[in-house]
Parts: sequence; C-alpha cells; structure tokens
Amino acid sequence: MQRIEILDYEPRFRHAFRKLNEWWILRYFEMEDKDYKLLYDPQTHVLEKGGHILIALLEGQPAGTCALVPSDREGFDFELTKMGVAPEFQGRGVGIALGEAILEKARDLGAENIFLESNTMLKPAIELYRKLGFREFSGEESPYQRCNIQMELSL
Repeated sequence: MQRIEILDYEPRFRHAFRKLNEWWILRYFEMEDKDYKLLYDPQTHVLEKGGHILIALLEGQPAGTCALVPSDREGFDFELTKMGVAPEFQGRGVGIALGEAILEKARDLGAENIFLESNTMLKPAIELYRKLGFREFSGEESPYQRCNIQMELSL
C-alpha cells in the first residue's frame, strides 16, 4: 500500500482544493455562497483568518483535502470544513489520514472544541466523523441549506 502524504496548503494546490470539493458538492447538492468564498479564495477566507488547509497526496496526486476555519460560534475554536476525497482514491485510507492530521493540527493550535456541518446523505463521511470522535449536537442555524447534521468534538 502506498503511503499517504499529508501536506500543508500551498498556492500550487489552489485548483486541487477547489476541485476536490466541487465534485462532491455538485454531485449531491448545489454550490452555495459560502462554498464559493472558501473554495475560490482560500487565502482570504481560510488562511488569512488563521485557518489551515491540508492536502493529501497519493500516487503523487492530490487525493483529498480538508480545512480548519476559525469559528465565530461561541464555545468552538474551529470549524472542520471542506473535507473531500476524490472518488478514485476513496476506500484507501485518505479520509481517516486527513481527519487525524487536521485534528492534530487543531490540537497544536490549542483548540479545545471544534464542530462540523454535513448532511446525513453522505453516509461514509458521517461514519468517518464518528470514527474520529465527533458526536451530533444541535447548534445555531447553519449558513448551508444542505446541512441537516452538526457534529462536535472536544479535543
């Protein structure tokens, strides 16, 4: 089995970050305002706000990505967002490797609580989040129309 390499975002990964997320959003849902902001200008809407983006490489190709965005919600340090794995790399451990790496990044940043928003239609994603320790909670209203589940994790 080939090793999954997890890298910090660099400008050369801008296209991959967008494409790794657009495929799943457009397959199941529609792009929303917040999607466009984060995916088309990650420098402004993620990195300059103190967030982080990770890229997983497998076979030398961008296979997956996820991001941490500082949260403005009371009680949460970051939102885990924009996690996607290319279809051809699914089932090969990319998602769990990214999840573990992004949680380690959050711990390194001193985060105590993080949350994510998703949709229960994305069963493999929800299973992955549960494996990582996330639990469902009821939070404030999501900016995403597609969101029907919110999950949190205390680090």
